[in-house]
Amino acid sequence: MAPSHTVRILDGNNFVVSEATGDIEATPTEPTGLFSIDTRFLSKWVLTVNGERLNALSYDDLQYYESRFFLVPGLATHYVDAKLSIIRERAVGGSFREDITILNHDEKAVDLEIRMDAGCDFADLFEVKDEILNKKGEIYCEAEPDRLRLGYRRGNFKRETIISSSAPARYDRNGFAYSIHLEPNEQWDTRIDVQTLALGPGGRDLRLGLQTHGTERLALQHDLEEWIAKAPTVNSEHDSLSATYRKCIVDLAALRFSPLSLGGQTLPAAGLPWFMTMFGRDSILTCLQTLPFTPQLSATTLRILAALQGTRFDDFREEDPGRILHEMRYGESAAFEEQPHSPYYGAVDSTPLFVVLLDEYEQWSGDGALVKELEQECRRAFKWIDDYADLVGNGYIWYERRNTDTGLENQCWKDSWDSISYRDGTLPPFPRATCEVQGYAYDAKMRGARLAREFWDDPAYADQLEREAAALKERFNRDWWVEDGGYYALALDPDGRQCDVLSSNIGHLLWSGIVDDDRAEQIANHLVGPRLFTGWGVRTLAEGEVRYNPIGYHNGTVWPFDTSFCAWGLRRYGFAEEAAMIANGILDAARYFDGRLPEAFGGYPREQTKFPVEYPTACSPQAWSTGAPLLLLRTMLGLEPHEGHLAVEPRLPVGMGRIEVLDIPGRWGRVDAFARGRVDLHSLAG
Repeated sequence: MAPSHTVRILDGNNFVVSEATGDIEATPTEPTGLFSIDTRFLSKWVLTVNGERLNALSYDDLQYYESRFFLVPGLATHYVDAKLSIIRERAVGGSFREDITILNHDEKAVDLEIRMDAGCDFADLFEVKDEILNKKGEIYCEAEPDRLRLGYRRGNFKRETIISSSAPARYDRNGFAYSIHLEPNEQWDTRIDVQTLALGPGGRDLRLGLQTHGTERLALQHDLEEWIAKAPTVNSEHDSLSATYRKCIVDLAALRFSPLSLGGQTLPAAGLPWFMTMFGRDSILTCLQTLPFTPQLSATTLRILAALQGTRFDDFREEDPGRILHEMRYGESAAFEEQPHSPYYGAVDSTPLFVVLLDEYEQWSGDGALVKELEQECRRAFKWIDDYADLVGNGYIWYERRNTDTGLENQCWKDSWDSISYRDGTLPPFPRATCEVQGYAYDAKMRGARLAREFWDDPAYADQLEREAAALKERFNRDWWVEDGGYYALALDPDGRQCDVLSSNIGHLLWSGIVDDDRAEQIANHLVGPRLFTGWGVRTLAEGEVRYNPIGYHNGTVWPFDTSFCAWGLRRYGFAEEAAMIANGILDAARYFDGRLPEAFGGYPREQTKFPVEYPTACSPQAWSTGAPLLLLRTMLGLEPHEGHLAVEPRLPVGMGRIEVLDIPGRWGRVDAFARGRVDLHSLAG
């Protein structure tokens, strides 16, 4: 991830990451630059005045898609009253625009040489992520009288960056320059347009450049205002809750991604910088988190995932009939099948979660037409669960990658190589079955039964799904329960041996409903106990386990999205105070990140740190971290659709004060919800 001092602006799949001066000097291993459709279109963008680099006084984060930098010549250590000031204002919205203003504060006229060094390595995002830049095509540069054209071609795969300026400039292979004369108190301005050209297989034009920049900026501003206006209003006596909520709504707007096949409709991209594209699991879980606030994301997500549902057996892409995709990419490595993401299907949870989202969306929206439209896709998803995912033949969902070169080893949400282990720290063989995926399958079948009975006119199929769900629940509670720990195992190996560590996955089991009622209290106690709960959130792996590491990616960090589903699970089983306790921790943590929760943060105990410890490579903003405060709001207020109405049963932490959520959309029209804190967290913690 880019260092924390970088400045980021984004609009869906298009984003710019730069230094605090606005300059970009990317190396093959750093995700700085202008990126679009998984390609870096600018890797060098350095402004100088009379050959001198500039020093940043400050920058303004104007909107998610624009920023402004205030600069002076010279290094900060040598600063004296500057006679020049430079303002760089930039925006991304399809592509990239930068306005440069130079002001002469001197009592005499000045002659200046202004230069922008520009270059591009056209790195595929996977090349940057894997720290390997190995271009197999041709990089070219053409300095034309009125523009600079930087390009890359490899067969019929072509990417170009086209740079032009409103003020006359001299273009060369390494950038462009201006010679200007400024009288006292005079200013000079220019607008630089950077457009991108992308040709896909067969020469298909995927051009994403800005067409009329003033119009584009106004359109982005209008779109953001409309997006905010459609979302419910949250007012709170809690110091930062309303600000965190607004930040989340704006970040969701920023993360909206329009796949090339959708004609402008959007779904949430997973996160900046590595995952600004469509992910099955991430998009579905984000939609579930945000349904009461941005329900329009769900229908788009369901439709595009249904359209790309697997239809054949393909070992390279790990595709099966009925399987829902994991990830879709548009860069060079996917185009030339050096990576399988065109699309890649190596996830075992996105398929049952697809059905879960469809049912949850219908309960909120009343959109029965979409349920009927996607009936066959749901039936194919269940067939995948029963026929293709059960690699061992014992009724569970398993995974073992078929693409052994570039496929994912772990195909659950904890997808790092060492995230699944036995209690002694060793790693199990493949295939593996993780516990939360079985819960998702149970939930999908119970929800699918409702859809079959109420919308597909197939009560026999509904009965079948309910029988299968009941059998799965009975089997699961027998095979996965760790008797000497009082919790469910993280996973099973192919011989049925338990990966018997204590993990946050047990919270997902509560959310799914697969936990036997007489065991729910033990699970709740673990989730708020000191081994899992840090005071800020729930650790991915419990303190005391051999592989526990408070800054291990899936082995001890806190993931806000994960914690939010744990809270939702606690609430489902009636542990409202415990859910409020967890929600309070994450919302407190959000204050230290200015309302923008990162992908993950350190799992250190709260009493050990005055603030949550940043995880060094966490994505930010990230969709399901952005969705976490929204799900926690739903959980604290007890918002649930019930028989066509919105039920509200609030349970807030002490100190939260009054919360009101106004204009909650759903099949009921728009309604308001109000709550006041009343839970004694201190007695719970004790």
